Amino acid sequence: MKIVYHPLMTNRYDNTPAGGEGRLESAIETLSANPEYELIEARKTTEQEILLAHSRGHLERIRRESETSPGGLLYQMAILAAGGAIIAGEIAVEGEPAFALIRPPGHHASRDSCWGFCYFNNIAVSLLALRSRKLIDSAFILDFDLHTGDGNINILGGDRRWTIHNPSGQGDEAYLADVKRALDDAPDVDIIVASAGFDQYEDDWGGNLSTDAFREIGRLMRTFAEERCGGRRYALLEGGYNYEDLGRNVLAFCEGLWGK
Repeated sequence: MKIVYHPLMTNRYDNTPAGGEGRLESAIETLSANPEYELIEARKTTEQEILLAHSRGHLERIRRESETSPGGLLYQMAILAAGGAIIAGEIAVEGEPAFALIRPPGHHASRDSCWGFCYFNNIAVSLLALRSRKLIDSAFILDFDLHTGDGNINILGGDRRWTIHNPSGQGDEAYLADVKRALDDAPDVDIIVASAGFDQYEDDWGGNLSTDAFREIGRLMRTFAEERCGGRRYALLEGGYNYEDLGRNVLAFCEGLWGK
């Protein structure tokens, strides 16, 4: 299974919990230790790809904000994250699962604004880029982050070709039942993608889900993809702020998504 990543992403790029040093290390170490996971280097997205989801004014605001960010890295990191999301989508279109281990996250970024540690909407940029090349026309977006991805909804929610679900439920059983119900009721689509937020974890901000629950979410996505959209599935990292345990939770999810 391919993991999309870039070495620059270990650097601090802002002063938020998402942008601090040390956030991705446990995930990188855990996945790198397993030779079955292949690390693919993210590329920078183009301005044209960003503008599929965002206004020119928003792009320029992020570019200006980057000038005063730690190391001046914010804009470069944000376009690498969006580019990594596109690569993960391209891999998925070929029928192979992919996980983009990227930051900054993106699901709180709308067309002309952003908040919640996000700058560009990685899900929206990737889906709209794939559609612009006629690789897909529709998608199911499973956003299992602790916080509802208002940016996903604002950019994609008005188009019936995109189905977005934000699960709810306290504890593994109720939450997973909600995910399964949503997938069972979903329309046929070309691809399924997750805004993968591991802040739902029982020892993270959400205090809700076990590591095994993330594995099961991945498995449910895999089953849906194999039965409904030719195996096309991918996921992008959103939240998750227990730095020490992020690696095992990402690994569990990838095991389910891949089927290992």
